[in-house]
Amino acid sequence: MPSDAMIHEGRPGRLEVVTGGMFSGKSEELVRRLRRALIARQTIQVFKPILDSRHGPEVLVTRDNRTVDACTVADSAELLRRVEPEVEVIGIDEAQFFDAGLVDVVSQLADRGVRVIVAGLDQDYERRPFGPMPQILALAEFVDKVHAVCVCCGGLAHYSQRIAGGQEQVQVGDVEAYEARCRNCYEPFRTGH
Repeated sequence: MPSDAMIHEGRPGRLEVVTGGMFSGKSEELVRRLRRALIARQTIQVFKPILDSRHGPEVLVTRDNRTVDACTVADSAELLRRVEPEVEVIGIDEAQFFDAGLVDVVSQLADRGVRVIVAGLDQDYERRPFGPMPQILALAEFVDKVHAVCVCCGGLAHYSQRIAGGQEQVQVGDVEAYEARCRNCYEPFRTGH
């Protein structure tokens, strides 16, 4: 647990969330905000869950191939242990894959004067609230809900349509397993189709 020396006197912390379905640009927006913090000469740290194995372990890669160095962590407790004392901005990608402890961690960090930017899916492939995201959304001062383009009709897509795989809630995948769909084009997933 970081010490009280980590408290940033006079600087208000805050919690920002970028959420939406798959392929909607959540990670791109997270990286954009982090790059602006770097331009402002702020100290940043980026975290992602070990479960997200689609790219290298120490890098966050966006769909448009922008990268930023990241620490891969097993859970929210490890994330908190790895926070550097003088960090001003923390980015967390794929927050839906973290444990419930992430809710308290992001709140503690914001209370200590850190700007915390969280990106993650708010719903799973069955359109149910996903992981710690509902509680984080409730605590955030700022929430941006971004949308993809529905692959069926071209409308605004908010849902992550599973098209391959099993019934487990957590299934890391990309275009081989998911499509962006709007409400009208979304279909409940059934294995074997």
